[in-house]
Amino acid sequence: MSRHTPDRHVTLQLPATDSPLRHRIAEAIVEQIRLGRLGPGDVLPATRVLAAELGVARASVVDAYDELGAAGYVDARAGSGTRIAAGADTAATAGAAPHVAPGASPAVPPRPSRPTPPTWDLTPGHPDTDLISTTDWRRAWRVAAAAPVPLTAAGPGGHAELRLALAGHLRRTRGIVADPDDLIVVPGVASALRAVAAAAGLAGRDVAFEEPGYVEARRALQMSGARTRSVGVDADGLDPASLRASDAAVYCTPAHQYPLGARLPVFRRADLVAWAAESGALLIEDDYDGEFRYDVSALPALHSVDGGRDCVAYVGTASKVLTPALRLAWLLPPRALRDRVTEALALSGESACTVSGLALARFIESGSLTRHLARASRTYAARRAALVGALRRHCAGVGLVGVDAGLHVVLRLPDGSDDTAIAAALRGRGVTVPPLSSFLADTDGPRGLVCGYARLPETRADEVAAVVADVVHRNARPGNHPGRALQ
Repeated sequence: MSRHTPDRHVTLQLPATDSPLRHRIAEAIVEQIRLGRLGPGDVLPATRVLAAELGVARASVVDAYDELGAAGYVDARAGSGTRIAAGADTAATAGAAPHVAPGASPAVPPRPSRPTPPTWDLTPGHPDTDLISTTDWRRAWRVAAAAPVPLTAAGPGGHAELRLALAGHLRRTRGIVADPDDLIVVPGVASALRAVAAAAGLAGRDVAFEEPGYVEARRALQMSGARTRSVGVDADGLDPASLRASDAAVYCTPAHQYPLGARLPVFRRADLVAWAAESGALLIEDDYDGEFRYDVSALPALHSVDGGRDCVAYVGTASKVLTPALRLAWLLPPRALRDRVTEALALSGESACTVSGLALARFIESGSLTRHLARASRTYAARRAALVGALRRHCAGVGLVGVDAGLHVVLRLPDGSDDTAIAAALRGRGVTVPPLSSFLADTDGPRGLVCGYARLPETRADEVAAVVADVVHRNARPGNHPGRALQ
């Protein structure tokens, strides 16, 4: 007995429209399904047969069947013909078309109006990506793209090539001697902080935190359950004498305090490490832009101070030296915490992109990063000098801090100034710069403007400084003058 189901004879009435022939054939078949003359499991006539009956080219019927198959109305299997699919009757009754009607287009919500970009963006922490050699950059990515496609995410134990390259980079630039196996690559500084907080059990415990300080870092620790305790900084950064026995950890930016820019002197670094070793506390060193310093000698990272290896969790990032778009950071925890950090990252599932890691490894190994840092440092030094000089000319006696390193300076404003209102007024004049008060956890504290200069051409520094000075003078309280800014 034959197992082949005979083709179902159908009489199609093609709709009289201007639609393409394939659309009209498909619509006519859907109409037969809607009327119940064809049902799920029925076999449609062979394309050659139906084409002869309709007096059309077979290609038009083939296209119609393909259209119906794409819409889910029919199933076409070799040796079994083209059958009406299960649920086709329901779809036809509901009026589901087998194709998009001619001229129809999906509803597109109105595009929101984009705010006019500022003329000058002095937001700190943004490097100038135009300084990266496109030749070196593309070569690094070609090498990464030529590697086998990763089977799985790298995880905390992955990125062997990048960890090896980073170990050499840290030794050359930051004086840190690290075994590549002790380094952990993570997708950003916040990821490193969450892992450290989990590994060190900081939930529900006090973490001394610089005030003013890095808002994103404070938020990451707080979301991990830690209680951040604000500790004011002075011209030398965080003072170890201000720490308490109840502090389970300390978050600090010793190379260039964020945002005030102080460089933690050697004696405070030694005292801080000694305090941590004696109290059993953890030091979290965020070395976010330690590669950039001007007219000053390099200071050792906390991790490289005697005893630092046992109590310092060192965090570095590619965000300031290259671009935050890489989403790559590295963590060198105390060896006693390394396994627990690895476990925390494995549980959270946070992992840095393998391909990005390979590209950065190649960028470092080839010497491209060394060349880039030399070129960028010269450019940033010139831009810093131009902006600092211009601000001092236009705001006689103004207080400027944090000029020795990093990618920003802070313009200290007179007592009682509303730096938020001044920042808003500057936005209206085409200059984006955050107020210093936005980096404070408490309402009381210094006021100022945190001016990033990495993307400000030297030729425009005077123009921008003139606008800043004008807005500051217009918004100064009676009796106050920028010359009386806090030093």
